[in-house]
Amino acid sequence: MYTPRNAGPLIVILFLAFISSPNAPAQSPLQTTAPTQIAAEHGIAVRIPANLLPDAPGPPPPAPPAVGIITGTVTDTDGAIVPGARITLAINDDTQQRTSTADAEGTFSFIGVEPGSIKLTISSAGFATRVEDGLVLHPGEIYELPPVALKVAMASTEVNAVFSQQEIAEEQLHAEEKQRVLGVIPNFYVSYDKNAVPLTTGQKYRLAFRMSLDPITFASAAVIAGFEQSQNEFSGYGQGAKGFAKRFGASYADGFDSMLIGGAILPSILHQDPRYLYKGTGSIPSRALYAIASVVICKGDNGHWQPNYSNVFGNLAAAGISNIYYPSTNRDGVQLTIGNSLLGTASGAIGALLEEFLIRKISVGVPPSASQR
Repeated sequence: MYTPRNAGPLIVILFLAFISSPNAPAQSPLQTTAPTQIAAEHGIAVRIPANLLPDAPGPPPPAPPAVGIITGTVTDTDGAIVPGARITLAINDDTQQRTSTADAEGTFSFIGVEPGSIKLTISSAGFATRVEDGLVLHPGEIYELPPVALKVAMASTEVNAVFSQQEIAEEQLHAEEKQRVLGVIPNFYVSYDKNAVPLTTGQKYRLAFRMSLDPITFASAAVIAGFEQSQNEFSGYGQGAKGFAKRFGASYADGFDSMLIGGAILPSILHQDPRYLYKGTGSIPSRALYAIASVVICKGDNGHWQPNYSNVFGNLAAAGISNIYYPSTNRDGVQLTIGNSLLGTASGAIGALLEEFLIRKISVGVPPSASQR
């Protein structure tokens, strides 16, 4: 119900609306007071739309950090300036990087550097790179480094020599030709290099002739001839100097034929390695089996293991040729051929066993390890 008690606020609001109307008559100075101020003086709550309120001031933006300056001079160890040096500035663990170049006086500077941990990397052609780490730049600080002395870089030359397979084989063959048992007996047909390179045809023939023409080879034939004459073997040769000469010729011819056919001709045709390739590792039984098997198994020039046709047929051919120059009374054909062939094969197996377990220890000119070549 409307009562005079609550009519007061309504009258005030109507009055305020009247004096704020554009058609209202001119107001006195007292009537220019803002409506909200008047309402507040009379205890009246007035709700103003949010879009009509002035913007509230926010917090002030943070002040930028006070930056600093870093300067320095680049010299060599004698104190001479190094112009053109490149300086890289890393701030706070490489998160920011800047570069500069030393001027004609060797000086450099970084302006507007944020404070924090500083690392400088100084480099120049002909000098070793230098790193200045652990520097700390404080806000607004001008940091002047003491002269940065660069050391002259050590000259180094890297040579990459590329050798052909033939050149490597030549080097290995040259080392093998120095191997001698007790410094006397030739030990040319053994390779102690685990990475032995296949020999060329010319190298196979050279090795065969090198072995056949060695003075010890002639001496060995003479010893065999003397023993045969003392036992009157191959009696058809007779005795005396003439008989000794015939036995010497036959003994040398046996070795020469076997060396040439089994060590050069057949290995060149069949592309097989005529050398004994030293094993040197593993158990004693495995090494012994490897050595004995070498008379029937060899490595081809292609690097694969294969039947040793060169040795088997070389011994057989040399034994067959021996029928030509042995006395007619001893030319029993097949028996002599097979006997000499088996003898050559058996002696090869014994020689391989000695090579694997003994000869290397008593030989001169053997490299201590293949890795040193």
